[in-house]
Amino acid sequence: MVSQMLTLMDGLKARGEVIVIGATNRPDAIDSALRRPGRFDREIELNVPDRDGRLEILKIHVRNMPLDKDVRVEELASITHGYTGADISLLTKEAAIKALRRILPDINLEEEFIPQEILEKLVVNRTDFFDALREIQPSALREVFVERPNVKWSDIGGMELIKREIDEAVSLPLKEPELFEKYGIRPVKGILLYGPPGTGKTLLAKAVAHESEANFISISGAQVLSKWVGESEKTVRELFRRARMAAPCIIFVDEIDAIAPIRGGTDSHHVTERVVDTLLTEMDGLKNLKGVIVIAATNRPDMLDQALLRAGRFDRAIEIGLPDEKARLQIFQIHTKKMPLDSGVDLKELTKALHGFTGADIENLCREAGMNAIREGKEKKDGKVLSRHFALAMKTITPTLRKDDMDSLSKFKELTNAMYG
Repeated sequence: MVSQMLTLMDGLKARGEVIVIGATNRPDAIDSALRRPGRFDREIELNVPDRDGRLEILKIHVRNMPLDKDVRVEELASITHGYTGADISLLTKEAAIKALRRILPDINLEEEFIPQEILEKLVVNRTDFFDALREIQPSALREVFVERPNVKWSDIGGMELIKREIDEAVSLPLKEPELFEKYGIRPVKGILLYGPPGTGKTLLAKAVAHESEANFISISGAQVLSKWVGESEKTVRELFRRARMAAPCIIFVDEIDAIAPIRGGTDSHHVTERVVDTLLTEMDGLKNLKGVIVIAATNRPDMLDQALLRAGRFDRAIEIGLPDEKARLQIFQIHTKKMPLDSGVDLKELTKALHGFTGADIENLCREAGMNAIREGKEKKDGKVLSRHFALAMKTITPTLRKDDMDSLSKFKELTNAMYG
């Protein structure tokens, strides 16, 4: 079949009146003999539309739709990262169907005509579009897990300086890239969050993705590794390719020490070495990572390959330490804001006794106190969480931090201070 097609295309050269246009979403699967001058002379890549392209496509699909006043097409164009033209078309159809379902109970299907007053109610509002967004996933990110985090800065207690630093490093280049062009500097490519388990590293990454209105691709180090030769490196390359297509996008790599340990170790098959090489190439290679920021988290930073920690890869290494007393109180208030607390519960007094507790430990303590209240007052409709429930919980919930973790983090902090100044 390929040979016949080659013969036909070569025979068309003399005529000059016939042009062959081919389309595919798998260009690497095409025989290389077709991809040379004289056959397919031009290769045009149709990428996922940017914000302006999405705005234009949205305006085409909604021009005949009865839109409510609260619908802002510009807002929809800003949050539909990774959506193709077909995705946007399906999104508008789904929003229209949701609007129709709202008035469907008022329609008498036995009547020949729908009354005018009912037709006037048929408008597509902002809620219809946002409900449709939850169901329509972008095609450019279908093979990877993408979420729109709903974690806000207000959901994280304390760490004000760290929040501001991460927000400036991530949100600013995504929202105002012209500032970096004006001053002739490049934005941060990667941020390494390191600290004890349970201190909120994952929450920080989700919160900055929410605040910057970026796509969020989350992957753990264990998910990347595969027993098949070449599959681990392929997963990393595909991850970055998808992120570039869906920019602005944040790639969050949890437990990065699992895939990027120090090279030259005991790995007999050199899988992790090849993964580290691929990761370095993707972050600092020839392909531009415009609109893509990598955030990695680890509680074993001493195990990471040092090549990752230089400028141009992970430009910032931010320590997420144990919360101080003020931060612990804020974490307490966040996790108890929906609990029916008794007036005798003094959160400030409880906070003083929680030295060495992480945010996850405090959450676990609040949960255990709530369970104690449930066990005691199953029959009471107006049961409350009392001080003794917290006191009982503190006997079973202890700090999870180990001395070995703190020692390894202290050594890494000394190293990063020397590297980053």
